[in-house]
Amino acid sequence: MSSLFITATGTNIGKTRTTLKLIETLAAQGYSVGVYKPIETGVTDIPADAAVLLEACRKVNNAFKELTPADITAYTFELPAAPFCADENKRITPEMLIEKHKALSGLCDILLIEGAGGLMVPITKEYLMLHFIKELDCPALLVTPSRLGCINDTLLSMMALRSFDIGFDWCVNLYEDKEDFAKVTQPYYDAIFPEWWSVEEGLGDFAASFTVNPI
Repeated sequence: MSSLFITATGTNIGKTRTTLKLIETLAAQGYSVGVYKPIETGVTDIPADAAVLLEACRKVNNAFKELTPADITAYTFELPAAPFCADENKRITPEMLIEKHKALSGLCDILLIEGAGGLMVPITKEYLMLHFIKELDCPALLVTPSRLGCINDTLLSMMALRSFDIGFDWCVNLYEDKEDFAKVTQPYYDAIFPEWWSVEEGLGDFAASFTVNPI
């Protein structure tokens, strides 16, 4: 069993979209794929992201057919905020997050874990999303935006992952300022990261290289 943590430079960057594409791509390669949304905030009834991920997973993995969105999450909160802030009663424990990961891992070949927000998001007062990824001991896929200013966010996130010695790959979700991306951002990526790729193109090659040789 392998795990892959899908993270991003912040919120509303495209983690769920990327994870959905990965479910489809990995399943097409013959793998049994599972999903885990450890924490979801902004939930008033059913965790929306978890529900979408589970619906896609049910189509490719019979072991997830009887599960509910609540089964693939460890914690949900009504307040749309960082987990530490949304968790007003301070219920979150890292142990529960790891325990749920272990349980879901047994139902698949590859477990896709979608984080909440970015890497420095506080889960508890002293436990960041980065700490969680490190404790899981799995590689990460960093999703970055295409809007103006994304170079700074991308480099900072890369620095954070490297400082924790977390293996990772990264991709661009071409959706915002898409028309200007080729002029205002791509020249730097072409010069410094000539093998960069986008969610729209390259996900198949990434999935193949990940399953054969995890990052």
